[in-house]
Amino acid sequence: MGARDGLQNEKAAVPTAVKAEFVRRLAGTGLGTIEATSFVHPAWVPQLADAEELYPAVSDLPVALPVLVPNERGLDRALGLGARRVAVFASATESFAQANLNRTVDEALAMFGPVVTRAKAEGVHVRGYLSMCFGDPWEGAVPSPRW
Repeated sequence: MGARDGLQNEKAAVPTAVKAEFVRRLAGTGLGTIEATSFVHPAWVPQLADAEELYPAVSDLPVALPVLVPNERGLDRALGLGARRVAVFASATESFAQANLNRTVDEALAMFGPVVTRAKAEGVHVRGYLSMCFGDPWEGAVPSPRW
């Protein structure tokens, strides 16, 4: 997920061709899985607004290319381009869930249910992430019952 996570944190938008070359070079190192992009609304992560252009530019690579899909609209966009691996991410803390998903933890989990169900029904591999398992910049240490 380094490509997607790193690129989304850049202050300025990186050109699509540069992103594609970056992903291709990562694939050349022998990595088996590279999360190249995310199908989030461009208003939330403008650095990844080019997902519809980037994914087809790297989809021929001989590596697994999961893409982050935060909701059913993101899943629709990914499936429309032939993505066969998707990822969803939840949070162990309310602060992170609000900051990154604009929802409570419970609301986010409810949002992912239909995404995962539909993806699996279509034979798409689904992976899940849990952010802020051990610590959160807003809430501090996270007690183990929350994760």
